[in-house]
Parts: sequence; C-alpha cells; structure tokens
Amino acid sequence: MKYSKEEVLQYVTEEDVKFIRLAFCDVFGKQKNISIMPDELPRAFEYGIAFDASAIKGFGDEAHSDLFLHPDPSTLTWLPWRPEHGKVVRMFCSITKPDGSSFECDTRTLLINAINDAKDKGYTFYFGAEQEFYLFELDENNEPTRKPYDQAGYMDIAPEDKGENVRREICLTLEQMGIRPESSHHEEGPGQNEIDFRYGEALEAADNVMTFQTVVKTAARRNGLYADFMPKPLGDKPGNGFHINMSVSPSKNANALECMTAGILSNIIPMTLFLDPVENSYKRLGKMKAPRYVSWSHENRSQLVRIPAAENEYRRIELRSADPCANPYIAFTLLIKAALLGLENGMPLVAAQDLNLYKADSDILEGLKKLPETLKEAREAAVSDDFINRNIPAPIIRIYCED
Repeated sequence: MKYSKEEVLQYVTEEDVKFIRLAFCDVFGKQKNISIMPDELPRAFEYGIAFDASAIKGFGDEAHSDLFLHPDPSTLTWLPWRPEHGKVVRMFCSITKPDGSSFECDTRTLLINAINDAKDKGYTFYFGAEQEFYLFELDENNEPTRKPYDQAGYMDIAPEDKGENVRREICLTLEQMGIRPESSHHEEGPGQNEIDFRYGEALEAADNVMTFQTVVKTAARRNGLYADFMPKPLGDKPGNGFHINMSVSPSKNANALECMTAGILSNIIPMTLFLDPVENSYKRLGKMKAPRYVSWSHENRSQLVRIPAAENEYRRIELRSADPCANPYIAFTLLIKAALLGLENGMPLVAAQDLNLYKADSDILEGLKKLPETLKEAREAAVSDDFINRNIPAPIIRIYCED
C-alpha cells in the first residue's frame, strides 16, 4: 500500500508508532537513517529534518554541513523485527539544501529524475533484482569469520542446506513489509544464498534492494550469523552477483529489447565503475559465471547480457556484471539512460555470441571488448566519458574516483 501524508499521520496514531526512521543512503548506497518521534512528523513533512552532512563522505564539509531529509510517505513500512507495541516504521527520503534545492549527491532523486525523463519520452522501465549473499559464522566475540554456515551446493536441501530457515525468515519478513519474494534457494558457494523478488517500477525496485539488504543482515544476526554481500568474500568460491532484470513498457517495436541492449552494451565499460565500485569487485569479474567480455546472447549465462526465454510481458534482459556493492539508484539511473539511447536512436545490436565464452577459442575472445579488469581501469574509463558526465553529477564522479 502506498500512503499519503495524511494516511501516514493517521497510521502513526492508530498503530502505536513510537519511532519513525527517516532513511537515505550515501553515494555508495550505504543506508543511513535518523529516528524522530511522532510529534516531529508534521514538521518533517512540512520543512524536512536537518542533519549534519559533514559526517558523511562526499556530502559536505563543516562549512556547509546542513542538509534536510524529506520523507516520502508512499514508502512507509513497519519494521517487523522491532517490538509490536511501540512500533518502529521507516520511510525513504529525498535530500535538499537549506534553500530547498535538490542535493546533487542524493542518488534517489537522481533516479527519480531519470524515471521522469523516460516517462516524458513515453517509456516506463521495470526492474527485478537477484542478489546473492554468503552466511558466515560469528566468533566468540560475535565478530564475523570467513567460516561458511554450511557446505551445501546449488539448490541443495536440508540438512546439507542450513540456510533454509534463515531464508524463510527473510522471505516472511519481506512479505510483512509489502515486498513479494518470488523464489529462494541455496547457491553454488558454501553458505551462499539467493532470494529473488517480483519486478516493479524502477524506484520501487531500488528501494526494495535497499530494504532487502537490511532485512538479510538483520535476520542473519538474529540467527547468530553474518550476511556478507561482498562481491568475492572467498577467493576460490563463486562470487556474489547482483543480476539486474530490465524490461520496458510499452514495447513500441518488436526489437525494443535489442535496442535497449545495444544502448547498454555501448556504454557498459564506463558504467562499470558504478556497477562494480570496489576493489573486491574485480576479483569476481571473469570468474565462475561472472562476465568479462562485452557480449550478449539468448539464454546464455556466460554472457554479460542475456535475453532469457520468455514470452509477452515476461520478456526482459538480464545484466550479469553488477555486484551487491552497487548503489541501486545509480545503477538503475545509468541503465535507464543507456536503454533510452538505444530506443530513441534505434541502435542496431551486434551479433549474439551463442557459445560458452568460458570455453571459447582465443581468436574469438580477442575480437571482443573486455570489461575493466581493475578499479583503476574502471575509474579511468568513467572519469572523462561523455555518457557518464551527462548523467552523473560531477561530485559523485569525483567521490567514486577518489582513493
């Protein structure tokens, strides 16, 4: 259910809400929040709630430290793991400067602007997220170890799969928060898991990614475990991917997905910095089903982009290079902008690579462009790229390119 301001105020009164968390994220997608009491909620809606931005990297220094959080009432949800009496609820926020103008490092607003631009051109984009994570044991001091919770393999079942009950708790919690999981299973790595949820419009999908990581980490801790979303937490085991499924409505021509794919492939190299933003990201790419080359195919999981077998409204593209360290608001913004380029210009798609790139001959591989192999390469590709500079504010680019 999407609430209005008036409905939020009524909900807080009727449901014994004692704390309201105003949530936002930094440019890297790390979630932050400030809690207010119910009496402060009208002020939050009318004027915003001030916070010290100088303590958040890239948000300002001590000389310009005041920013304001403005809650989005449509994102109201309660936190089921908090007490039922004296409830805690959460809303995502936009961020403004003291003069009321948008804050350039507010990545949620960046995505909203991209969505509105697409709608002005007649397009609505939908996203589905598949994020993988490892469950590790804690030591005697409740600090994370690198000891996997189990030694199960792909889609194994209990008792080998010890994560079954944790995934169940995650899925039930997500349902209580209005997010509909589609499937869950054990992944290939020991202690590795995946939960997929139903696709939605871009902003809702990005918000759901933020919520999903919070729920997973909370459920893991409640079970005496640590949930790790790092791209490559174990050097010799599969990495954690953030597979992004994307579709468009209306599909104005039969080649809409192909045009979208062409737009994305033509800009994927400079985009990689924002899809794979940490050093550890580059230990995953090119290994164990994580792509290395700029290529596409139907149904082929060795490719950067695949178009899965599906019909009608279920037709989509799947991008397989991103990892869970990506800020979903930036990732979806760039994918929308790149897809629009393809759609608006009727971009032709290069030939599909209908073969297993992990076993392909070297002469075939030499003819394909590679994704950046290091964070340094990714920064160099992004910093002076026209597409990136048109669509990502300069302060965000600068922060991503800093050591």
